[in-house]
Amino acid sequence: MASRRAVVVGGAAFAALGAWGPERAGLRAGQHTDTSNPAPSPPSPILTFAPRYIAARDGTRLRTAVFEAASPRGVCVLLSGQGEFIEKYVEVIGELKARGFTVATFDWRGQGGSARPLPDPLKIYVRDFAEYDDDLASFLDQVVKPIAHRPLVLAHSMGGHILLRRLHDRPGDFRAAALTAPMLALQTRGYPLWMVRTVPAIYGALGQADDFAWGMDRDPLTVDFDHQLCTSDRARYARTRRIIAARPSLRVAGPTWAWIAAAWRSMAAIAAPGYAEAIRLPALYAGAGRDRVARVEVGRRFAAQLPHAAYVELKDAQHEILMEKDSIRARFWTAFDAFTARLA
Repeated sequence: MASRRAVVVGGAAFAALGAWGPERAGLRAGQHTDTSNPAPSPPSPILTFAPRYIAARDGTRLRTAVFEAASPRGVCVLLSGQGEFIEKYVEVIGELKARGFTVATFDWRGQGGSARPLPDPLKIYVRDFAEYDDDLASFLDQVVKPIAHRPLVLAHSMGGHILLRRLHDRPGDFRAAALTAPMLALQTRGYPLWMVRTVPAIYGALGQADDFAWGMDRDPLTVDFDHQLCTSDRARYARTRRIIAARPSLRVAGPTWAWIAAAWRSMAAIAAPGYAEAIRLPALYAGAGRDRVARVEVGRRFAAQLPHAAYVELKDAQHEILMEKDSIRARFWTAFDAFTARLA
């Protein structure tokens, strides 16, 4: 019989309406207190590594990295979300290494240190999510498979979405998966669903698919904490801004109409009857109760349909669970440790 466990951490969930935008927040744990008040900023973290560049199957240049644990118990593949980059995950990489996992990660096409498809490097653009499938397949073939057989995978938001596509279409790559707020359905901020789905197609028909979507030209260097949608942790958000201020080429602003149209097509495919039930990998699914980017109730239903998934809802977390306050992150890592212990 399928095994399902559901835990709502701390009570009922709350999901406020929000807008889709680049996933931004910060880094490195244990250097500030868990408080809603502004915290003193720790020294800017530095992630020193020698990236390896690979070519995806269509020739797109991808930036990858492997961070070796001192006494490895295995490999964990780390898949970031829309608009993110390797350096942002310095804290998470350190926490995984401390747990004995060598970490293999990369930047999706169009963000971080990977190739940008448009003359304006701040625009997030793909014609179809099959391009991201190409990125993941190329990364697994060239970087992961030579060092690990069926590793663990930890994926956030868009990274979780693309992972679910892989788990459905090509099972067998991973031993188990942990997902944080995977992108299954987006908040529409009060706009009717028919409009959100139709407008990108109209702009595409007009030859403007590579334009920024309405309100998405949001340079993260100019978006302050009070106007972002992804974390309640001021210090971590500030640290990420300092990283991109030091390396502005890592940043993106927001999605184009083409990206949004491709995202809706892919989300519709994942929402099809029987899709979740076909993914039989052991999984930990962490939902963010105060998510203003993804619809937590859709994720909750999807997790219940996964045959071998444990669901944990962090009621006070915003979208970027791994970039949240210490108390929220601690609850996630407790669930993660229990999940990985059962795999031993």
